[in-house]
Amino acid sequence: MAEEVYRALCKTMAKRGGMFPGMDIPEFYELVQELFTTEEAEVTNAMPRGFSPAGVIAEDMGKTEEEIAAILEKMADKGLCISGKKGETIVYGGPPFVPGIFEFQFLRGTETEKDKKLAKLIGNYKAEVNAVRGPSKESFPTMRVITVDRTIKAGNQIHTYDQVASYIDNYEPLSVSTCYCRHQAKLVDEKDHCGKPDDVCMQFGRGAQFVIDRKMGRKITKEEAIEILKRSEEAGLVHCSDNRQEIDFLCNCCSCHCVILKNAIAQPRPGLAVNSGFQPAWDTELCTACETCIERCPMDALTMSEDEVPEVNLDRCIGCGVCATGCPVEAIVMEERHGIPVPPVDQKAFKEAVKASMA
Repeated sequence: MAEEVYRALCKTMAKRGGMFPGMDIPEFYELVQELFTTEEAEVTNAMPRGFSPAGVIAEDMGKTEEEIAAILEKMADKGLCISGKKGETIVYGGPPFVPGIFEFQFLRGTETEKDKKLAKLIGNYKAEVNAVRGPSKESFPTMRVITVDRTIKAGNQIHTYDQVASYIDNYEPLSVSTCYCRHQAKLVDEKDHCGKPDDVCMQFGRGAQFVIDRKMGRKITKEEAIEILKRSEEAGLVHCSDNRQEIDFLCNCCSCHCVILKNAIAQPRPGLAVNSGFQPAWDTELCTACETCIERCPMDALTMSEDEVPEVNLDRCIGCGVCATGCPVEAIVMEERHGIPVPPVDQKAFKEAVKASMA
């Protein structure tokens, strides 16, 4: 019975998609048996798309609402499903592994033996999935970078979705939690840390409320959020999120650990796999050829030209603005890069764009 439930779970997670969907390999079953009890796997398999109250799921399973609600509450606490309110009714939804379940395991920043075991199992699963499917083909980007808007050159058109500050202004509540990627690496090997700050990954609106309710992170003020942005930018971290104009999270990523940037680096042209729609430009009169920008670039997109002014390889540049924020003489500004698709308005438009790119 349990084996059948977990095999059905593999199909369920495959349908949910995401960066690491369900795959019928031994590493999947080793992982999900640690994550899900048999009961939780059954409930997961019965969850419809979108968000539903416990009663709907219970009716489909032939169980009582109280019984299924209790299981769903435990699952939400464990980060195996998402919960929220629709009016006065609590509803539950099933996320993919990434972005979703994997991140939820480590947002609290705890270092228990179970955390360490899960970190290894998740790492094994991701590695094997990558090995089985091989290099991913270029298609419509699933993730995007949001450049540092204060470095954008005057005269360039700046949309709301180009500005992290606009998400901070427009969403309530806001929360912050531990970077899943850097924390997972540290759980596997305590010496594997790049020294970048960990407590810098943010959530907005409903995503933040879920994180706050389930004690995966803490509620923050808008002023605190701005300070976290500044600290991330000073450390050379890259603002990343889903490739939509509507977002519910913002990761501040390093290229050595974070899955969004590591997946982009593995592409033949990282600058097309994830991008902000901007590129750096240098004021040659101000530039002192100190090479700070070259050292800070997370994608190795910059080299020094014969004229002692940095040159940018647009196949590698993701438009993050890390070069501009680190320039000691402010000789770099970000300007619009043509040919980068505008982020889809919402999840429906995003799915349509992905489908069209694969036709």
